[in-house]
Amino acid sequence: MTRSYTTIRVERDGEILRVIMSRPDVHNAFNEHLIADLSDAFREIARNVDAPDPVRVVVYTGEGKSFSAGADLNWMKKMVDYTFEENMEDSLALAELMHLIYTCPVPTIARVNGAAIGGGVGLLSACDVAVASDKATFSLSEVKLGIVPACIAPYVIGRIGQRAAREFFLTGERFDADKALEIGLVNRVAPHDKLDKAVGEFADRLITSGPQALKMAKELIREVPGMSPDTYKKYTAEMIARLRISDEGQEGMRAFFEKRKPSWAEEDKKRS
Repeated sequence: MTRSYTTIRVERDGEILRVIMSRPDVHNAFNEHLIADLSDAFREIARNVDAPDPVRVVVYTGEGKSFSAGADLNWMKKMVDYTFEENMEDSLALAELMHLIYTCPVPTIARVNGAAIGGGVGLLSACDVAVASDKATFSLSEVKLGIVPACIAPYVIGRIGQRAAREFFLTGERFDADKALEIGLVNRVAPHDKLDKAVGEFADRLITSGPQALKMAKELIREVPGMSPDTYKKYTAEMIARLRISDEGQEGMRAFFEKRKPSWAEEDKKRS
C-alpha cells in the first residue's frame, strides 16, 4: 500500500498488515477524515487480495493508550447544526466503513490495546477476531447522549447477541475485558504486556490456512444464515466443489496425503 494517510498508519511486516488509528491525542476518536482514511485502506486491501505477494492477515489497532474513544467530540459538535441530509451522509460513510471491515477478504484481528467506547466497540466487532488487553474497558454509551449505536448495531449484536445487547445498549454502562470475554465481544484477553504475543499467535494460526479457503469461509459465515435451505444447499455444494478443483484445494489435499506443509504455510516464510 503506497498511499500516505493523515489519521492512520499502514505498516507491512511480511504477510501481516497493521492498520493503526493514529490520533492518540484524542484517543483515536473518529471523524470524517479517519473514516475516509480507513475506508480507503480497507478498499485497497480488498483490491490487492490476489496480488503476487498478498497480505495474509490484517491487525487493526489504535496508537497510544486507547483503541478508540468513538466519535470525536469536535466532529459531534458540528453535527448539532447538521441537516437530516448531512447527518445521513456522515452516517452512511460510517456504515460503509463497518461493512468494508466486516467483508474484508483477508482475516482481521482487532488488537484492543485500551478503551473501546461507542463506535470503537463497533470497529472491533466488525473484525473476525478480537484480542483485548486486560486493561481494556468498553462501553456502548450512546444512550447517555440521547442517541443509539445504530450503524454499529449489526456487528455488535452479531458478536454478543440480543441478551447482552439489551443490557449494554440500554444501560450504557462501562465494563471490563473479562466481561467482554464472557459476553463474546472479544475472543481472548491477554496481560497488557503480552498483548502482541497473543495477537501474533492468532495471526500465525491464520497464516497456516489456505488464503482462498479463509476468504470463502468468511463468505459462508456472512451469507449462509440469511439463506433458505434450497438456496444454501446449492450454494454450499458449489462452493466446496469449486475449492476442491482449485489450485489451492489440490495443493492442500496433496500436502495432507504427502505429510508435508502446503505451499502457503512453508516454515521458511517470514512471520511477524
